[in-house]
Amino acid sequence: MKKPLALAISAAALAFTSAALADDPKSGGTVNTIIQPEPPGLVLGMIQNAPTRTVSGNIYEGLLRYTTDLEPMPQLAESWEVSDDGRTYTFHLREDVTWHDGEPFTAEDVVFSADVFHRELNPSARAVLQHVESIEATDDHTVVFTLTQPFGPFLLSFEAGTFTMVPEHLYAGTDFRNNENNDQPIGTGPFKFSNWERGTVIELVKNDDYYEEGLPYLDGVNWHIIPDGASRAVAFENETIDVLPSGTVENFDIPRLAEMDNVCMTEEGHEYFSPFAMLWMNNREGPTADKRFRQAVMYAMDREFAKDVLWNGLGNVPLSAFGSNARFQNDDLEPYDHNPERARELLEEMGYDGEEITILPLPYGETWTRWAEAVQQNLREVGINVETQATDVGGWNQRLGDWDYDLAFTYLYQYGDPALGISRTYLSDNIAKGSPWNNVEGYENERVDELFNEAATAFPDAEREKLYREVQEILHEDVPVGWLMELGFPTLYRCDVKNLVTSGVGVNDGFKDAWLDR
Repeated sequence: MKKPLALAISAAALAFTSAALADDPKSGGTVNTIIQPEPPGLVLGMIQNAPTRTVSGNIYEGLLRYTTDLEPMPQLAESWEVSDDGRTYTFHLREDVTWHDGEPFTAEDVVFSADVFHRELNPSARAVLQHVESIEATDDHTVVFTLTQPFGPFLLSFEAGTFTMVPEHLYAGTDFRNNENNDQPIGTGPFKFSNWERGTVIELVKNDDYYEEGLPYLDGVNWHIIPDGASRAVAFENETIDVLPSGTVENFDIPRLAEMDNVCMTEEGHEYFSPFAMLWMNNREGPTADKRFRQAVMYAMDREFAKDVLWNGLGNVPLSAFGSNARFQNDDLEPYDHNPERARELLEEMGYDGEEITILPLPYGETWTRWAEAVQQNLREVGINVETQATDVGGWNQRLGDWDYDLAFTYLYQYGDPALGISRTYLSDNIAKGSPWNNVEGYENERVDELFNEAATAFPDAEREKLYREVQEILHEDVPVGWLMELGFPTLYRCDVKNLVTSGVGVNDGFKDAWLDR
């Protein structure tokens, strides 16, 4: 017996879609926005960095989209079913979809994208595909994924930037990275690639043959490349730019820009990624190898000050390792409130002798620099001898990859489910030199490994929740890393740009529903 999870859409997804399209839209016009930094390329799946996702999520599509509550919505798949044992997923594809070059989109494109293209190129997709036993096109518009065992977040894996559909007829049998079509990306999305003037602008134009009736409303989207942060702010002020995606201006400019006439702001559109700021703490040696020291750091930091003063009140102070947007958060944990006295007690208990430790700031702008200074002051106030060692992005990558640090700022995406974006930070088999994105802190706990691995494939969700609650209790005690903040990354836009954020990935796929009330 199969469960028809989406023979239409869930009630929550229907409500979300209806609300997003409540206004009476108008057709026409081009939106000018910013992409920062300039992406290295536009072929999703081959390239996974944030700028590529932001631009190309409007060119390419996945089988599904997700609401801001991470409820799945149809995209290239109009419905799907899951077997009672959680191992078989059947996707029914739309029958009226064509690639931008006019060729039909079929189930064979899905099989090729998943089983060939992504297995070779895409580490994020490979992490999901390791649970997949077979992928079969049973007819031109039906695809069946059979899993080796249940994998709880499987339905969260089909967003365009994570599990991109690419055209088999253009890529099969080729050297993917040197394919001539990489410079002229072909997708199924609402916008088609038009032009890329390097260092200046990437232009997308309306896909007149898009399968969703009436969409897109816009004639095009121009992604301007402006290297200087102050110049990006000025371009928005003088109305050259209509939309400022998150991270395109310095955080301290946001309150001033948000108060301008005809300017709106939203924090929605990052629920799928759930950016989570952390303080790497080297678990291998020195004072940071003692969990009492790491606990003291948590009590010493004034995270509410950082949120209110440095981040303009945006975002949330996390309870522990699982952000509030991640599934299965254990709300019963005792928070690490700002408690300098408790921090001093822990340092005295462990016999901390004033050994110097260093902080490595994240070199992503002035807000991060100020944050490192604030944490340094917090730690000095409880008696920790700490110095800041600033570096550029290359140096930051190098030092973290070489484990050459005591404390270091970072942020990672949690992707809505612990098995996708959280466990990677704590699993001991994910310790490997050379990467700043894995288990950089060097935390090893056999029980934590068991719980994370079992929870990833437990079925149903009630069993997963039990396992994740226990793992959070252990992590909360061990403090392998410092949990800083669930980052609030606002998008600023002219208020006459309507329906800009209609999913949990925001502007990455939002322009298909957007329209100009001008």
